[in-house]
Amino acid sequence: MLKNTDLISKLSLEQKAGLLSGKTTWETLAVGGLIPSIFLSDGPHGLRKQSGATDHLGLNASEPATCFPTAATLANSWDPEIIGEVGVALGNEAKSLGVQVILGPGLNIKRNPLGGRNFEYYSEDPYLTGKLGAAIIRGIQSTGTFASPKHFAANNQEYRRMASNSVIDERTLRELYTTNFEIAIKEGNPKVIMSSYNQVNGVYANENHYLLKQILRNEWKFDGFVVTDWGGDNDHVAGVINGSNLAMPTLGINGPLELINAVNSGKLKEEVIDKRVDELLSVILESTATDKQKQVINWRHQHQVAHDAAVESIVLLKNDNGVLPLNKESKVALIGDFAQRPRYQGAGSSLVNTKNLETITECIKNYPLTTIGFAQGYTRANKQSDKEQLRNEAIKLAEKSDVAIVCVGLDEISESEGADRQNMRLPGAQESLLAELFKTTTPIVIVLSAGSPVEMPWADQATALVHGYLGGEAGASAMLDVLTGKHNPSGKLAETYPMKYIDTPFANEFPAKGKDSFYKEGPFVGYRYYNTINKKVRFPFGYGLSYTTFSYENLKVDQEKVSLTITNTGAVAGSEIVQLYVGNKNSSLIRPAKELKGFAKVYLNSGESREVTIYFDDKTFRYYNTDSHTFAIEDGIYQIYICGNVNDIRLFTEIHVDGTKAQNQALLFPKYFSHRISEITLTDFSDLYGKEVSKENNTGFLMLRQNNTISEMKYAKNWIARIISKFLKKLLKRSENKGKPDLNILFIYNMPFRAISKMTNGTISSQMVDGILEMVNGHFWHGLKKLLQEFRINRKRIKNTTI
Repeated sequence: MLKNTDLISKLSLEQKAGLLSGKTTWETLAVGGLIPSIFLSDGPHGLRKQSGATDHLGLNASEPATCFPTAATLANSWDPEIIGEVGVALGNEAKSLGVQVILGPGLNIKRNPLGGRNFEYYSEDPYLTGKLGAAIIRGIQSTGTFASPKHFAANNQEYRRMASNSVIDERTLRELYTTNFEIAIKEGNPKVIMSSYNQVNGVYANENHYLLKQILRNEWKFDGFVVTDWGGDNDHVAGVINGSNLAMPTLGINGPLELINAVNSGKLKEEVIDKRVDELLSVILESTATDKQKQVINWRHQHQVAHDAAVESIVLLKNDNGVLPLNKESKVALIGDFAQRPRYQGAGSSLVNTKNLETITECIKNYPLTTIGFAQGYTRANKQSDKEQLRNEAIKLAEKSDVAIVCVGLDEISESEGADRQNMRLPGAQESLLAELFKTTTPIVIVLSAGSPVEMPWADQATALVHGYLGGEAGASAMLDVLTGKHNPSGKLAETYPMKYIDTPFANEFPAKGKDSFYKEGPFVGYRYYNTINKKVRFPFGYGLSYTTFSYENLKVDQEKVSLTITNTGAVAGSEIVQLYVGNKNSSLIRPAKELKGFAKVYLNSGESREVTIYFDDKTFRYYNTDSHTFAIEDGIYQIYICGNVNDIRLFTEIHVDGTKAQNQALLFPKYFSHRISEITLTDFSDLYGKEVSKENNTGFLMLRQNNTISEMKYAKNWIARIISKFLKKLLKRSENKGKPDLNILFIYNMPFRAISKMTNGTISSQMVDGILEMVNGHFWHGLKKLLQEFRINRKRIKNTTI
């Protein structure tokens, strides 16, 4: 039954088809007098509305906006309340700029620490991700602006991101890679959701019936609309049939014509178009598009929200000899380029034109510290000519001080949309600087800025280590609040820091170089892997120190909840994050040792005690039954762990939970069941997946098709195409050497040929792309003839067709 029957009856087939793809890069089609246009904008951690020349990569200028901490940062707060306040602030700025839909939050699981877009995602854990995602969605939508969680689903690498296939067994998909979205959607009730670029088990996410129909709408009762990632529409007709409502950016006239021709040929029923339009209109008509009231922004308040969120998200990782908070009488040296030019956000579509950026070099003047000077220490681009001089200046300054604050972290080229990280190390110039500073007798306080884990072979030599992640525009004052003791740090890591990258499961297979990305580790992602096999890590999931201490006692458990008493046993007020993990040692199923199932952040004055209650929910004891294709509960004894972090068990008990008998998987999947993850082969994974899978072998020229990537022209029969591929690779290398990602080249290099027609506003048709492919595949003159013929046809079609 349609909600907008009367309105839809007034629309022609052409108008309905036109509504299902954009009018411009950011706007939907308006139907005069009946349906307004809505504006969608990037903005997971700050609005990126472009009023002039538009693009989807953050290349052109956008309106000034507040830059809040990124999702990877906010997750360390474990604080739905403060994250909800960020959502409210984002929603209000959107209203002030005439934006109806914010394209965020990013909810994908951090499967591997080298994922290039991990700074935009919350956690390696689906429960924490879902809860925090729901909080920011509720905040955004409380203002009348709509949120669009993304990228649904299993979008876990940037390399070949528009042409990769995430191959995942069904149970792992449902327990890890969709539970995050399930919680956010059920508890946040977003009005929009963005599909991902990639395939999931061989079907593009934007036309994946299992994801969009069976799970999203039928199971989770989602009643909003689905929008593609920009350029993520593979087959427009298939997308509409299987539940996608809006292809962005505009496909020009070709998008509507695809649907109209499909209806006329019988491939697509007009009733299906009506259903998709109805779902879209229900959101558009509820949006602020018809609200002419201007939202006035208090920029000082926005900045304060950014500061409060950043300070709650800072993680104290090390504090030897109580060097922090800093003594007011101490002579402090300030070292590191990041102190004057901070890394406070990632690169790509989330790039914010920051309204009010702070720096530590400026903010430190407002704090009661005796600062004796600043030394740059290193350059972003690792220039050898500058390295020795800058390092010597830093060493001399450190030797004159009582304590040195050294600001280091990942540079811009290390973390960007469109490219995965090449390693987990700090840039070489920074590691060299640290090595020399540790040779002095001066205590070294490291301030780290990064959106993803880094290897820290130097951590034992540091006196203190404070991680600000990517703290947004107010990150500098937030960090100084912590360093000086104005704020007691309470953040805890939302991801694991391995000792070395090679400790990561199947480290050498990420990112997948071919089309298929095999999720061979199954459910053993992040702490579920390290904690289960007792692998030593640098910092475990949920880890973070404080300037005070807390005791846990009086654990009680029943069938609905756990409760305990927590006491601040230290000298200063502070917050503690109590973490509930659940395990089942005698399970018949493949299971990690323990999994996060609840948490609570508690603020306590010195000496104060409080009872904390964490309620069980429908996620606490469930697993996904692949026989019945439903969630179920295995009957048995469950272990209840109350932890300071996943490795720090403070209280423990057990409880019997009624359920059903589960299939015994010990003989079916012996390596998975006994946690011998490193021994797992593609054959073992095939058994778990339920279907034989195999690797591609590219040993010669390929016949390239629309879903092959531009980078695969290195396998092309045409020598010109191969030269172009080498040239693009050279341009990428040049941007790496400069230390700044070239987002345009990154996007082109990784995109499939079909995206040429999807990203050019209809100027280039799919048939023209076929002509280009003929040229690439060795039939140059025939392909050129086809390209020119289709160009004329397409130009005539654009000129003579209106919607």
